[in-house]
Amino acid sequence: MFEKIVIANRGEIALRIQRACREMGIRTVAVHSEADRSLKHVLLADESVCIGPAPSAQSYLNVPAVISAAEVTDAQAIHPGYGFLSENADFAEQVETSGFVFIGPRPETIRTMGDKVAAIEAMKSAGVPCVPGSDGPLSDRPEEIQQIAKRIGYPVIIKAAAGGGGRGMRVVHTEAKLLDAVSLTRSEARNAFGSDTLYMEKYLENPRHIEIQVLADSHGNAVYLGERDCSMQRRHQKVLEEAPAPGLTEEQRRFIGERCAQACREMGYRGAGTFEFLYENGEFYFIEMNTRLQVEHPVTEMITGIDLVREQIRIAAGEPLSCTQEEIVLRGHAIECRINAEDPETFMPSPGTVSAFHAPGGLGVRIDSHVYSGYTVPPYYDSMIGKLITFGPNRESALARMRTALDEMVVEGIKTNIPLQQDLCRDPAFIAGGTNIHYLEKKLGL
Repeated sequence: MFEKIVIANRGEIALRIQRACREMGIRTVAVHSEADRSLKHVLLADESVCIGPAPSAQSYLNVPAVISAAEVTDAQAIHPGYGFLSENADFAEQVETSGFVFIGPRPETIRTMGDKVAAIEAMKSAGVPCVPGSDGPLSDRPEEIQQIAKRIGYPVIIKAAAGGGGRGMRVVHTEAKLLDAVSLTRSEARNAFGSDTLYMEKYLENPRHIEIQVLADSHGNAVYLGERDCSMQRRHQKVLEEAPAPGLTEEQRRFIGERCAQACREMGYRGAGTFEFLYENGEFYFIEMNTRLQVEHPVTEMITGIDLVREQIRIAAGEPLSCTQEEIVLRGHAIECRINAEDPETFMPSPGTVSAFHAPGGLGVRIDSHVYSGYTVPPYYDSMIGKLITFGPNRESALARMRTALDEMVVEGIKTNIPLQQDLCRDPAFIAGGTNIHYLEKKLGL
């Protein structure tokens, strides 16, 4: 097992990784920007290294600085968390060629899954159901593009192969608008991602977003840990997540979970990963794989009792999975609300000093947050300041606990989206379960 790990991230996920390391008796090195000297995990770390100014491009995305921090502190491994460098194959490669262990999948796996076209091809060969689409990159020939769209059937969605986070995609409802949309998306993709490779898929009108959590080790073992419903989204960004997905049967869970685990075995996947699907009319359609820990991983931990960060570290150290598929049992229900420093109506970021902070408590309540009274939320990074998670023996009790916890939570000095989350947890359609990915935007009038 590792003796010392560099945590190459910030905020709540950095604190989450640090907690797992402490439980395992592993020393931690916190790398941080000049703006993040007062982060909770930095104050609690065994060692800390400042890696640059506030802008993430000069600090958290500065690959030589992160690797140098590992060198000067004699660390053995680097945990990237999520975001920043977590799905950067070149970074993973440089970590390993520098003699350190990257706590995540192999660089070549990250590279394959980061290319949406290559990922879809890999999934099809593994028997994972995919959205009907172009079966490869779109050519430059207008007639061929029109033929593909006609075969798939309108509406279609044009996507950048290197896209992500809701960027580099455009929905087309008629043939008259197809070629202009392709041209515009290609230009955007080239500017945003450095690659203008596009592909086309059938646009599902009212799907849910359901994802499967997997773990795989370097000994050929792979398991799935149930699913999460992440359909409550705004502009392709998740707002609230839950596990298991309302209305999904054990048969459906086994069908899709077994295929995801098999895909991991065929790819030689290593670490934690998430297969994301659109789900409509009882059918699953693969859209992408995230080769990292997800923001919403706590809801899976709550219903399985498995520490995903601990498993990531064990797998990276060469140890086998700590459980078999037969030993994984889903119990109860968990819900996570993302707490953001933003105006609940305009969604404009709200950085500033937190004058008062009170975390809710009680049976089945968990809060993953780096915030404390007096902490200043900087304007340079993502607006998420914490995640509130509740667990209960069933969905009704988890929801009741979430409503109580949201009402108890106090964050003063800045604006937060707590009022929005309070509204969602009292929304009749959400309470009924099974809302689709467009529900929240329609509710907000976007």
